[in-house]
Amino acid sequence: MKRSVIIVDDEPMARSFIQRYCEKMGNLELVGSFEDAEKALDFLNNNEVDIIFLDVEMPNVSGFQLLDQMTYMPKVILTTGKVDYAFDAFEYGVVDYLKKPITFKRFQEAIEKINFQARIDSVENNNKNPDVKMEEIFIKSDGKLTRISFQDILYIESIGDYVKYITANKNYIALSTLKAVEKKMVGNGFMKVHRSYIVNLHKIKDIKDNTLVIEGKVIPISRSYQSDVKDRINVV
Repeated sequence: MKRSVIIVDDEPMARSFIQRYCEKMGNLELVGSFEDAEKALDFLNNNEVDIIFLDVEMPNVSGFQLLDQMTYMPKVILTTGKVDYAFDAFEYGVVDYLKKPITFKRFQEAIEKINFQARIDSVENNNKNPDVKMEEIFIKSDGKLTRISFQDILYIESIGDYVKYITANKNYIALSTLKAVEKKMVGNGFMKVHRSYIVNLHKIKDIKDNTLVIEGKVIPISRSYQSDVKDRINVV
């Protein structure tokens, strides 16, 4: 199975080399190549990819600023002419850090790291209850990326230009829109019930008229969603 890839780099030569390496690997499908982060973000808001080859220093929006604005986190391989960003790369949880000029051997090693991590994830998932669908999301909050299991999220609330992820133990606030979150999570046990709320259907305790309750929080249900909510929770 091929992994989808995009390149985000303002240097035409760097993009050309990475594109050539992707073609040479055979198991990578290049679905986009962008000279700036803003164009890449427009693409990523409507398309999911497996891997991003991302330059750090670009005009207007840097590679790290792009990661800050994303609503999900694919595997990221940084490509840069400097080594000054190693600590930041670690903080963002990137898979590898390639210094330009990038050799094909070093490129292969970065992809193998992704393959190795995929094998580990596969073993871990096989050891878990096969009846439980495990999904995760990376949330950029408090200056770092945090991995959160869908099972841990109680509900998500829109607050202006931000969304708040509510879990039993901690709340996370991230710069995003509820519409963007809806694209990633609805259909994975989550449902939008109001213009300001997406809820984990497995966490609903009570429903009465036009409200539902999750862990003591009363959440409104818009009239347009009421019949859909009852259908999804198997009312008998």
